[in-house]
Formats: sequence, structure tokens, C-alpha cells
Amino acid sequence: MNVVLGGTFDPVHDGHRALFERAFDLGDLTVGLTSDDLAPRTRDEDRYVRPFDERRADLERELAALAADRGREFEIRRLEEPTGVADEPGFDVLVASPETAAGAERVNEKRRREGLEPLDIEVVDHVHAEDGDVISSTRVVAGEIDEHGNLTPEREGRPADRGAD
Repeated sequence: MNVVLGGTFDPVHDGHRALFERAFDLGDLTVGLTSDDLAPRTRDEDRYVRPFDERRADLERELAALAADRGREFEIRRLEEPTGVADEPGFDVLVASPETAAGAERVNEKRRREGLEPLDIEVVDHVHAEDGDVISSTRVVAGEIDEHGNLTPEREGRPADRGAD
């Protein structure tokens, strides 16, 4: 099967890894990575997003390890519009998070208008941090949690290890 998913992935965290793992369970993967122009337009909040090349390098490292473990192939492509590469022929499944499921439905609407078969949509549940809230890039960037959902020392009520002065 040919699987597709898209996002900004800044930074990559365990919630993203759950999406990637499910995608690789299903087949070979094409990831649409938002361009520098598109990334801010797809965010619900105003925060800094690292440049495309930096995000791509991190994403490639993550995907390479997961693909090798499963004997799968992957490709990363630049997304210039929200429906991205998923509206092209050749894909079978679109992997989405609960937040992006509505966007996945819009992709299928566009595919139908263009005479393409709709994709199966595979929604992967959230991954939760140790405090029970959802792991998100926003929370990681804000310093609330690390990429694995562990609370940062400040959030646990412990002083942060600042190292020697």
C-alpha cells in the first residue's frame, strides 16, 4: 500500500512517531512537509517554526530508523498547499491525527471532484504526556514537556538543572 501523511513536524515528538509507525505498518510512506510559506498558515497559534531544511533533516532521521525496522521505503516532499500531495493519484491511505481528520476529508472531497478514488483515512489516536494531556509540538516548544511527554523539571515543581555557573 502507498500511504501519505502531512504536517509541519516541528519538533518531532512521540505523537508524530505514532503516526509514522501506523503508516509504516500499512505500507511505504510519502510525507508532505509544509513549506516555510505554508507552515505558519496551518498553525492555530503564532509561534516560530524552524526552516524547512532543518525540519526535513530531523524528519528524515526519524523516518529512516522506522522504515529500516519495518523494511519500508519513504519519501519526503515539500507541501505548498494544505491538501498537498495527497490529492495526487497513487495513494491508498491517508494517515491523520484527530486534529487533521477534517482536513483528510477535504482531501477526499477534492479527489472526488478531480475524478480520483477517495483515500482510506486512518486516524491515529493522540499520545498523552505523563500529565494526561496530549503531546503536542506547541507544548514541547513552550517547555512544558519533552518530546516523549515527560514533564519538564519546572512543571514537576522541581528546580531545573541549570548546570554549573
